[in-house]
Amino acid sequence: MLVLTNIIVYIFTSILSGNPLVTNRELMRQIGQYNRYIIYKGYYWQLFTSMFVHADIGHLANNMIFLLIFGLRAEELFREREYLAIYFISGLFGNILTLLILTWILGPDVVSVGASGAIFGIFGACIVYIYQSIIAVAFYSIILFMMSTGSGVNILAHFGGLVIGLLLGYYFARMRRYGIIYRSEYRV
Repeated sequence: MLVLTNIIVYIFTSILSGNPLVTNRELMRQIGQYNRYIIYKGYYWQLFTSMFVHADIGHLANNMIFLLIFGLRAEELFREREYLAIYFISGLFGNILTLLILTWILGPDVVSVGASGAIFGIFGACIVYIYQSIIAVAFYSIILFMMSTGSGVNILAHFGGLVIGLLLGYYFARMRRYGIIYRSEYRV
C-alpha cells in the first residue's frame, strides 16, 4: 500500500506539473518539505506529505525498489501497526532533522522530498531485528549509506530515519524476546 500511495502521489504531482518525468519545483514547495513555509507559515503537515512526494521518476523508482525490498521483509517481521509506526516515525524524524540542521546551515529556503528517510528506518529496523548485532548493523548501514550519497541526496533524512528505525527495531526485538509482544507468524 505504501508503494501504491507513493506512485499515486507521483502521478498526481506529474499531472499538476505538466511533466511525467519531473515534479515542478513550486509544487514541491507547496506539498513537499519547504522549510521556509514550515517555519514562517506553520505548514507542519509538510513534514508528513513530503514522504510521498518525489522530485522525478528516477527518484521515485529508486525509492520504491528499496521500499519493496525492505518493506516485504519488514512485513514478515513486524505487525502492520509496528511496520507503519517504523515507516512514519522514521520519515518524520528524518524530516525534522532536515528542518533543524539544514535551516541552521543553509537557511530556510531548503526543499526536501522523498520517502528515503522512512525507507532507511525500515532498513534499520529489519537489520537490528534480524541480526541483533552492532557489528552487522554498522556494516550494513555503512554500505547502504555509501550507496546513497551524491548530489541532491538528503543524508540527514537518511541518517535520522536510520537511527529511529534501529531504535524501534531493537525495541520490538527486545519486547518479543521477553514475551511482551508476540507475533505468532514470525519467520526468519
